Amino acid sequence: MLVLLLGVEISLFFNAFSQNGLYGIVISAIIIALVIYKVFYIMQRNNISTYSEFIEKTFRTKKKLVINVINNIINIFLLISFLVMITGILAFFKQEFGIDNIIFSILIVFISYFVLIRNLDGIIKINSILIPMLIIFILFIGIKYNTAIDTNINLNLSNNITKNWVLSSLIYTSYNSVVLIPMLISLKKEITNEKQIKIISYFVGIIIGVLAIIIYRLLFTLNVPINNLEMPLVFVAGRLGKVYKYMYGVVILSAIFTSAISSGYAFLENTTKTTKQYKIVCFIICISAILVSRFGFSSLINTMYPIFGYLGLVQILVILYKF
Repeated sequence: MLVLLLGVEISLFFNAFSQNGLYGIVISAIIIALVIYKVFYIMQRNNISTYSEFIEKTFRTKKKLVINVINNIINIFLLISFLVMITGILAFFKQEFGIDNIIFSILIVFISYFVLIRNLDGIIKINSILIPMLIIFILFIGIKYNTAIDTNINLNLSNNITKNWVLSSLIYTSYNSVVLIPMLISLKKEITNEKQIKIISYFVGIIIGVLAIIIYRLLFTLNVPINNLEMPLVFVAGRLGKVYKYMYGVVILSAIFTSAISSGYAFLENTTKTTKQYKIVCFIICISAILVSRFGFSSLINTMYPIFGYLGLVQILVILYKF
């Protein structure tokens, strides 16, 4: 969701296909809503409370190898998400302020390290406030620039994910579902009836669809130079004025940082067993973020997210076909 709110996903997965990209957004929103509904349905019907149980039921297997492989894919995705989000912070400062040096990168990753080894409850909960703020901000920008889409504008997108808009749409849906499904399972206690399942499914699908369409329209309407930007929506916010740009910047930086911490913490909790091991692995992944950031924010998304999209397609097809 957060990468969606930066504008990077939409430019890479949909805008390259002009009008067909709009159809792709609609398809993705519908499939995501269906996946959410199916996941909750499977959980409620089979009294599932953990992701391992969910894998056992959907793939009809109790083989530890299969379960471990899928769990490892999730853990790797969490690690990649952490690295990408840290890279996103550095990309923001480079794009907006021209700050791009190793000392600043070291400072950011060490702040991340010291936060990760502290109590994280408060920081992680901040995202429940920041993400709605970002959604409201994008809705505001969408209303502000409520003009017709000119899909004849040449956005010069040389880094689109695939050559086929349907496949691009499916990959987008799939990689979002890879991390979404474990999150949905963690909400089992809060979801108790069929009505709640339907409301949440429809609501999330609609929100994702509406936000994606707004961002899609903005990138076309304002002819944003996507290939030269890591975070297109920060550029768009700047068109409204410096106050809006800095407001959006502060919120987006906070959201990126808390998302990085959430992903890093989840990865460390899933892969380490002792406090000492936790700190060592934490230090290693933070240092790794400095090296990974050299590849660039949008380049990492362009390269890594489609891989997880292809891997997640099997799970999506099984969920939608068998249940």
